[in-house]
Amino acid sequence: MRTFVLFAFPLWFLLYSCQSGADDRATYQHLKGETMGTTYHLTFREEGRAIRQAAIDSLLEALNAEVSTYIPSSIISRFNREQDSRQLAEHPHFAANARAARDVWKRSRGAFDPTVMPLVNYWGFGYAKKKPVTAVDSQKVDSLIRLVGLDKLQFRSDGLLLKKRAGIQLDFSGIAKGYGVDAIAGYLESRDVKNYMVEIGGEVRARGRNEAGNIWTIGINLPREEAGTRELQAVVSLKDRALATSGNYRNYYEVEGQKYSHTINPRTGFPERNRLLSASVFAPDCMTADAYATAFMVLGPERALELARRQPGLETYLIIGTAEGGMKVEHTPAVADWIDQLNR
Repeated sequence: MRTFVLFAFPLWFLLYSCQSGADDRATYQHLKGETMGTTYHLTFREEGRAIRQAAIDSLLEALNAEVSTYIPSSIISRFNREQDSRQLAEHPHFAANARAARDVWKRSRGAFDPTVMPLVNYWGFGYAKKKPVTAVDSQKVDSLIRLVGLDKLQFRSDGLLLKKRAGIQLDFSGIAKGYGVDAIAGYLESRDVKNYMVEIGGEVRARGRNEAGNIWTIGINLPREEAGTRELQAVVSLKDRALATSGNYRNYYEVEGQKYSHTINPRTGFPERNRLLSASVFAPDCMTADAYATAFMVLGPERALELARRQPGLETYLIIGTAEGGMKVEHTPAVADWIDQLNR
């Protein structure tokens, strides 16, 4: 048996800003730190009230205290352990993720489903001990599928979130980083910031212009296992919108020649295998982009494009593997005006 484990964010972005001269460059601030098992970066023009890194860190700590499955005392961890309810009004970050997840679950017809947590743990990609599956237990997978489905949760009109069945657990890893990006962006805007770029673990939201006076540009990685984080497939202009990407070529393990990726199909219970190598999603907010990028990896290229075309304000750029071992690109029409494709 040969096991190869790479637990990292599935698709890293290289963040760009033009280095030509600009009179007001000194007014741009740069902050970075750690959160959600990864890093964050902020670049912004301080135009109003002062921005302090301590405030950013405090905001992210409050978010993690509600939605991180790696913190035993978090709201989501307590909800997962206990057969009880949660009053959503008391936990705004948990509530926002739950409600947004329910919306994407409905629109994607279950391709995005945060109740997949028991299966994520079984396959070794969750908060439980990272242990590769060396012998698949199909009966175990079938039993865990019975716990999957947001219809097994009740969102009551009085604000309570109830489990209809014991053992149901939530996983917001496919949406929480995007939510964190939006939370920071909202904080910056509340401080009168009009020009910024916020990134957490590769999920990005940008507004206005960079310090050179240009529209923000973001690099999309080449989706190959051997590719470095600075090897790019394309460069994207990002004007007043968010971008999130999901892929299976970094977060996986291999057992006896069989690769198991972190994207678990909530319908089959198994790691998803299809021709889609990476899905980049553009949306007005990063939480939406993040969730749909996860859903698209489950759906595969054809159904992902179909779903993207049905959602107002949603655009996508897909990198697809070919039978010959190469790659091809498909995208929704608007993306053609934003993309400078480096690998054709």
